[in-house]
Amino acid sequence: MRIAVVGLGAVGTRAARQLTSTPAVETVVVCDPKADRVAEVVSSLGAKAVAHDAGAGLPEADVVVVATPSVHQPALAREIVSRGSSVVCTADSVSATRALLDLGPEAEARSITVAVGSGFAPGMSCVLARFAAEQLDTVDEIHVARLGTGGPACARQHHDALAGEAIDWRDGGWQHRPAGSGRELCWFPDPIGAADCYRAELPDAFLLVPSFPGVGRVTARLAATRRDRLTARLPMIRKPHPEGGLGALRVEVRGRGKHGIDVQVLGAMDRPGVAGGAVTALTAVEIASGRALRTGAWGLAGLLEPRRFLAELADRGVKAARFG
Repeated sequence: MRIAVVGLGAVGTRAARQLTSTPAVETVVVCDPKADRVAEVVSSLGAKAVAHDAGAGLPEADVVVVATPSVHQPALAREIVSRGSSVVCTADSVSATRALLDLGPEAEARSITVAVGSGFAPGMSCVLARFAAEQLDTVDEIHVARLGTGGPACARQHHDALAGEAIDWRDGGWQHRPAGSGRELCWFPDPIGAADCYRAELPDAFLLVPSFPGVGRVTARLAATRRDRLTARLPMIRKPHPEGGLGALRVEVRGRGKHGIDVQVLGAMDRPGVAGGAVTALTAVEIASGRALRTGAWGLAGLLEPRRFLAELADRGVKAARFG
């Protein structure tokens, strides 16, 4: 199979590296506006990697990974879909996520797949939600919390999310509340432990609600310090870091099982850029191999078989755990 990666930031570069180490992938085409970055990545990846000139348009491939900053992803994905190729997008902003989901009817008509939100969160968080849901008979609530950032684009999105409008799902409708409100102490896998999390402008509910018909409530919260919240509505003064430290996920799914009311809590801990690259690469491989559960535009909870996906992800060094 031939897979292209457009955008060589923290997640895109990791995804390209994961793809070159996948036996089923024959060619990895890498593309970025910075020619020196492309040359650097190609030289480090070996014989499978092929450079593509960004000035020549988007590369041709069985599946195209779009790992650019979120704001650019809808236009790029639209062009890829119009050519009849499946696409995996790492977007983590609300506006980009909604625009990508709007590509669903065209993608379904062309019998291709648009994977929306294929990073650490959203992405792995959606797969964990699906895995937890399969342990229940019915799903009533899904609550996602996340901590940490990947590369510079992710850091900027974290900053902007705390200044925006949080949108959650409750009893069949959308609830709009100020970002930075609703403090909740969330426990993440060790060694992260407890952290204060707040409402934020996150896309998780837009990806999860379509995949869980009848769910009563879906929320997403973001770990933040007091300084994060106070400066969220100001311009970023410092240049974002090239890569963040350890990050973590917590996914809590409430519903009913064979013994009555049940709560499933799953988590993961890793560097978001590293984990996001692995999730993105594996999603592209699953789609290229014909193992996507449906065509159209969906989050990973609606696209992938979770048990298989998490097992393969663990083989790539990104592991999830059940905790409470």
